[in-house]
Amino acid sequence: MGFADLLNDVGGFGRFQWIHVTLLSIPGLLMASQNLLNNFTAGMPGHHCTIPNRTSIASSQNISQSEVDDRELLRAFIPMDASGTKLSKCTRYVEPQWHLLESNVSVIGHQANFSELETEICLDGWTYDKSEFLSTVVSEWDLVCTLRPMKQMSQTIYMGGVLAGAVIFGGLSDRFGRKALLIWSYFQLATLGTCTAFSPSFMTYCIFRFMTGMAVSGVILNTVSLKVEWIPTMSRTLVGTLSSFFFTFGQMVLAGIAHSLRDWRKLQMAVCAPFFLFFLYSWWYSESARWLVLNRRSDEALKHIHRVARINRKPEMVEKITMEVLECHMHKEVQSSKTTHTAYDLIRTTVMRRISLCLMVVWFSTSFAYYGLAMDLQKFGVNIYLIQIIFGLVDFPAKLVALGSLTFLGRRITQGTCLLMSALMIFTNIFVPTDMQSIRTTLACLGKAFTSASFTCIYLFTGELYPTVIRQTGMGFTSTMSRVGSMAAPAVLIMEEMLPALPSMIYGGAAVVAGIIAFFLPETLNIPLPDTIEDVEEKWAKKNLGAEERAEKEAVALREMKKGSVEGDGEITGLNAL
Repeated sequence: MGFADLLNDVGGFGRFQWIHVTLLSIPGLLMASQNLLNNFTAGMPGHHCTIPNRTSIASSQNISQSEVDDRELLRAFIPMDASGTKLSKCTRYVEPQWHLLESNVSVIGHQANFSELETEICLDGWTYDKSEFLSTVVSEWDLVCTLRPMKQMSQTIYMGGVLAGAVIFGGLSDRFGRKALLIWSYFQLATLGTCTAFSPSFMTYCIFRFMTGMAVSGVILNTVSLKVEWIPTMSRTLVGTLSSFFFTFGQMVLAGIAHSLRDWRKLQMAVCAPFFLFFLYSWWYSESARWLVLNRRSDEALKHIHRVARINRKPEMVEKITMEVLECHMHKEVQSSKTTHTAYDLIRTTVMRRISLCLMVVWFSTSFAYYGLAMDLQKFGVNIYLIQIIFGLVDFPAKLVALGSLTFLGRRITQGTCLLMSALMIFTNIFVPTDMQSIRTTLACLGKAFTSASFTCIYLFTGELYPTVIRQTGMGFTSTMSRVGSMAAPAVLIMEEMLPALPSMIYGGAAVVAGIIAFFLPETLNIPLPDTIEDVEEKWAKKNLGAEERAEKEAVALREMKKGSVEGDGEITGLNAL
């Protein structure tokens, strides 16, 4: 008997669970907006050096705009780039080159002569194309040319905040509770995310983004725990997968909001202000009864269980479930609560150590490959808003397949297969020519779909592998590795300058390693949540030990059979001699 039996007694997956899971999942619509926001708020618009008074300068040369259009006129002021097809983004001619406007001048044929003309950096700033973005942090603070790496740095800083939040909020929620930390995370995200929209400088913007990232971790970690700790064992797979659809749909919501606003300040406000609403209704949540019992607050846990019974229309269970019944169901867990747990417990015992080390690699590689694909949408040469919607749409069939696989094949096979398939898509894309953009985009979408399905699995898998007493600490620990991967992903993209295929090789290689390691994790399909470290060791160490004992017994039986056979032969020989 355990807490899972109590949940079944008060209605299983009843009306309370439906309301609880739905309210916890709705903020997921905007969690994708937080993680992928940089694609739009830090979008790189087309740009070139600003040429002051170029129209009046052209008029002084008796050149009117009726004779040449604006782009042709720019050829007299700005050189072409290395490809010879686009204007340079970072240099301009020291003196106007009017002869380049002559119709008989061949750009390609005279590229060598053009390179000899004297150029200079953009002394008067840049002019930005506003057809795709009206305003971004790139155009507002001129994060182009020598400052171009600052765009990726802003995303790395945000992910650094998510990393810090995973470390801080993971431990705090095991100490102060899931509900309290979740409420605070909503408030922090709403307040600081909104303040980000009013940033007067790039440094202020990065500071606010860092602290917003911390709140994002708090929301994600505590949402997962509050879900899995209030739902029956048999419903976890379905709930975990359906909840992930909110994040998937949120990617398309982000594309729609970004397309309608096209201004980074308005977009920032639009995706953060709704968290004030989530903060207000989050007070309705019930604290995890498992956590309350393990923290010697059984009286509060009993009140929450009675509340669930009433909402699930099981009022008769209010009288039947008493403090004695609760303590009887969770006797082992109550005894375990008398022991203080730390992060060291994640690696102290054999099975916990194996789980933690394997999950570190899986979380890192899943996040590393996911953000490597999802955070550089402009490279596909397709409308950025359209590609964001496509990236969201492909996740739906991938997660439905993952749902079937999680239900019938189990967590371990699903996790490993998703990672290996994403690696296959990434590696295949290396050999597709760059001019075949449709095929490259399709393969990238499939790779992203498999990594997204891997995320769906790993969140559920991790919550089921770690025991209640240190579940949040474990989630925070493994999520930390995920954030390290998401921080490393933008940095790897810089290597594209040295070898275009190098980032894909690194992303794919990491996914292969993690896919193989995932098969070393224990299976948790239809297994009740462990509440103590002893539960984990007994469940999965016993299985390994059982296999060893069976092998040893078979060997002993074989030896006894052989011994008996030899003795029997001896007896028969003796009888024959007589």
